[in-house]
Amino acid sequence: MTAPVFVVETERLAGAAPGVLLRLDGPEGRHAAAVKRLEPGEAVTLADGLGLGVHGSVAAVHGKDALDVLVAEVREEPPAPARIVVVQALPKGDRGELAVETMTEVGVDVVIPWAASRCITQWKGDRGAKALAKWRATAKEAGKQARRLRFPEVRDLMTTRQLAPLLAGAAFAAVLHEEGSLPLATASLPPAGDLVLIVGPEGGISPDELAAFAEAGAHPHRLGPSVLRTSTAGVAAGALLLAHSGRWQ
Repeated sequence: MTAPVFVVETERLAGAAPGVLLRLDGPEGRHAAAVKRLEPGEAVTLADGLGLGVHGSVAAVHGKDALDVLVAEVREEPPAPARIVVVQALPKGDRGELAVETMTEVGVDVVIPWAASRCITQWKGDRGAKALAKWRATAKEAGKQARRLRFPEVRDLMTTRQLAPLLAGAAFAAVLHEEGSLPLATASLPPAGDLVLIVGPEGGISPDELAAFAEAGAHPHRLGPSVLRTSTAGVAAGALLLAHSGRWQ
């Protein structure tokens, strides 16, 4: 079994080297000592979520609040040349967190919440801020669970108009649509740049939105013969591009 991952600030990992002791405290230290009940000698990974991480073992446990980690290896994971960016329309209920969780586990790099015209859920005021915070917390926890050193970036909510420059500057952009004439599985992918996937809401993407996306360079692509939920389409399409782009080789 791979070592559990705990999040540590970049500044505390910057000077790490084999043989150095690092203190894990705060909420992550309490989780490691009191919840996971790690003991001396057990393997552990500390990561900043931005690509920097250290692998080591527990050297000492300090009550239920902290432990010391003896560093064995320092690793730095650079950004992928071809980044998978999923524009996720706001789903109903807690399906947004489910989408973020599974996309994080599969390896998506960026998630952008999208206020599509047919979204039932609306992010406004404090409710929107809390919902966004939940998405980001979900990405962090799922990143730890997936043993990632680089967690996905969850950006601020965007409108259709705000997405246009993003799509125009992408190396590849596709709208997942059941009536798309282009199969995503056979799309020609560039070796570098942002590969953007747009996932619509439960009510579908409106004709005006499809037209705006097409004008920005994102055309409808068919994922497969079945129609997926909005909370699972990004996962399936992201996995397809990760394999097709060579990221999983």
